[in-house]
Amino acid sequence: MRHLIASAAAVLSILMVAQVASAAPYAGAQYAGIITTSVSSGNAVVGQAVTLRNVTSEDGSVKGATMYGRVTRVVRAGQGRPAQLQMTFTRLVLPSGATYAIDGVVTGMQAQTKNNALKEIGGAVAGMIVGNIIGKTIFHASSGIGGFLGAAGGYLIAKNNRENMNVPQGTAVRVTLRTVRRQAGR
Repeated sequence: MRHLIASAAAVLSILMVAQVASAAPYAGAQYAGIITTSVSSGNAVVGQAVTLRNVTSEDGSVKGATMYGRVTRVVRAGQGRPAQLQMTFTRLVLPSGATYAIDGVVTGMQAQTKNNALKEIGGAVAGMIVGNIIGKTIFHASSGIGGFLGAAGGYLIAKNNRENMNVPQGTAVRVTLRTVRRQAGR
């Protein structure tokens, strides 16, 4: 009976070691976690720290890890220029405390941008008003052509005006690992 219990314990410990080994991150693995702070292309700076909590691997072998990274590129939105926000993750800490140096890139997140429709309507109305004033001054008539041209111009300017992107706190972020290296002593 003692030999049977000892054998069962040995098999169980081998299975546990195999399960821990399979939980090690590897290049190409995908993880998803929740960002802990809001990040916006309107005010983010390159080098700003970002953290993901409750990180889980796609295959389910890792749960409850933490991933640390930085903002690596910010382009603020402007006239004809869409916003861009890039984050790179460099450290993964598993719940066991094992720490890995990683190169992780964001491959999915739900960024928010404002709807530009109200701005487009406002631009068209403002353009129409200015166009009517200019049209009456130049043509000394109320033909409406100035208002039409002004409305079209105002709409196009507003249509080309881009909005910054925001990643609110609590947003799910998906990261793919390009490289992984276990850090010694952890």
